[in-house]
Amino acid sequence: MIKSLWAWLMMPLSGSATHSIADWAAWHARLMVLAWGILFPVGAFAARFYKVSAHQDWPRQLDNKAWWLAHRAIQSLAVATMTAGLLLAFGSGRGESAAAAVHGWLGWLLCAAGWLQVAAGLLRGSKGGPTDVRMRGDHYDMSRWRLGFERLHKAGGWLAIVVAVPTIAIGLAVADAPRWMALVLACWWAALVVWFCRMQGQGRCMDTYQAIWGPDERHPGNRIAPVGWGVRRYSTQSWLERPGRCKKH
Repeated sequence: MIKSLWAWLMMPLSGSATHSIADWAAWHARLMVLAWGILFPVGAFAARFYKVSAHQDWPRQLDNKAWWLAHRAIQSLAVATMTAGLLLAFGSGRGESAAAAVHGWLGWLLCAAGWLQVAAGLLRGSKGGPTDVRMRGDHYDMSRWRLGFERLHKAGGWLAIVVAVPTIAIGLAVADAPRWMALVLACWWAALVVWFCRMQGQGRCMDTYQAIWGPDERHPGNRIAPVGWGVRRYSTQSWLERPGRCKKH
């Protein structure tokens, strides 16, 4: 029974008795799965759900930069990994099949999206606020520039992660990867969906503006609607009463 299951898991998706892939293709696949299947989603989760840590006494404790440092480090590593994977595949594997062509075009779109996210981040504007000697800033004032950045960065980032799922799936089929790889990735993506729904249901998607400057409406950004689907605004009391909060609060 165990031997049969092991043999089935090691068998290519097509059911072929053998599996052979060029070294460049194998490393391209590994790097792209690491970048788009693991790093980009984890970095996005850090930014969406961990702006306030589980034991942080918000709003007495503001501007916890742990999420920002994690998001920047993880996404930077993801972009570097993605770029290395692209360079390995550049100029190779042309004209093999329609599926390979679709995978290639989607891959180029994802790489462009990744680099665009980096460019947008570098051009996000100034911070401002009470902790900045200049006070005025794109983020604190929620200027049009900052609003445009947030809309592009949030929507574009999550859309790219969603598109990455079928892109990776097509890549696995083109490479005729072992079945265990597809099974592990399917379980990982299912876990991400459960994680996302749990954190969203607990109201952990706090507005970045409030995470940094708190709920006081004297701050100009608190007087406009938050940017993005499912982004929450809180008063001190409603934050403490949200579902699934840490009982130490």
